[in-house]
Amino acid sequence: MKFLIIIPAHNEEENILPCLESLKNQTFQDFKCVIVNDGSTDKTQEIVENFIKSVTLIGVEALSFKVLNLEKSEHQPGAKVVRTFNKGLETENLENFDVVCKFDADIIFPENYLEKINEVYEKNPKAGMVSGLVYIRSSVIPRNEESHSDFLNKNKEWTFENLSSKNHVRGPIKSYRKELFLKMNGLRAVLGWDNIDVMLCKMHGFETVTIKELWVKHLRPTAYKYKTQKAEKLGEYFYNIGLNFPLAAISSAKSSLKNKSVSEFFITMKSFLKQKNPRVLSQEEIAFIRNLRWNEMFKKIMKS
Repeated sequence: MKFLIIIPAHNEEENILPCLESLKNQTFQDFKCVIVNDGSTDKTQEIVENFIKSVTLIGVEALSFKVLNLEKSEHQPGAKVVRTFNKGLETENLENFDVVCKFDADIIFPENYLEKINEVYEKNPKAGMVSGLVYIRSSVIPRNEESHSDFLNKNKEWTFENLSSKNHVRGPIKSYRKELFLKMNGLRAVLGWDNIDVMLCKMHGFETVTIKELWVKHLRPTAYKYKTQKAEKLGEYFYNIGLNFPLAAISSAKSSLKNKSVSEFFITMKSFLKQKNPRVLSQEEIAFIRNLRWNEMFKKIMKS
C-alpha cells in the first residue's frame, strides 16, 4: 500500500530532524512525506530544507520528502493543525495513495512502524484507522545521551502517555484507510477533530486498531498546553462533537466529579451554551454520535 504522510510543523527546530530521520530509516519505504511549515519563526524551515537536500543527495528514489512553507495561521486549538494538514493534502492527488497519515513533528518512530501499520491494513480490510501507542519520557534524559533509535526501553525511561485508552488512535499518529478518509470527508477543523474521526470511523462500518507492542516517542507532550482553559475547551469540545444539552450536562458532571471541582461543571456548561458557530457535522453524523454516546453510557451502567 502507498502511504501519504503529512506533518504540520510550527517552531519545531528541536524535534523535526529526529522525526524525519526516523521516517527516512523506515523498513517500509512506499510513502510520500509532505512537511507543512506553518510560518515557523525559528530554524524549522532551514532544518527541513537541508534534510531534504541530504536525502536527495543519497539518491534513493523510494524516499520522497517535500516541504510546503506557509505564512503563520491564527492560533486556534484543534482547528489550526487540521487546516495546516489540509494545505499539505491539497498538494497531492489522493488517487495515488491507499493510506493517509497525519503525524506530529515531535514524534520519533521505530524503524518498523510503517511496516507494522501496513500489515494491519493489508490483513484486515475493516481496519479504518491504525496506530501504535504514544509514549513520553518518564525521566529526564540528557539529549546528548539519548539514542533516538533505541526502543528497547530497558530502563523504563519512556512510559505510556495516559491521556486516553490504549484502544484510541491518538492525534499525533493518525493513519486512515483512504476509503474511510473519503467517506468521512476528511478531518474537521475544530477542537475535538481527533475524536470526531474515531466516531465517524464507527459510523462508516470500520474499526480502529492500535498495536499495543508498537510505540512512538513523543518529544513534546501536549497535555499541559491548554490546562488553564480546560473547562472552557471541554464545553467547546462537547458542542463540536454534536452533543445536546442532556449529554453535555452528564459528560460535564462526570468530568467535574473526576477532577473534584464543582466550578468546572458550571464553566464547562457555560462554554457549551455560548457556542454559536455552525457545527461541522451533518444531522446524520450528529444523530449517530448522540446515539453512540447514550449507548456507551448505558453499557457502563449495566456493567457497574
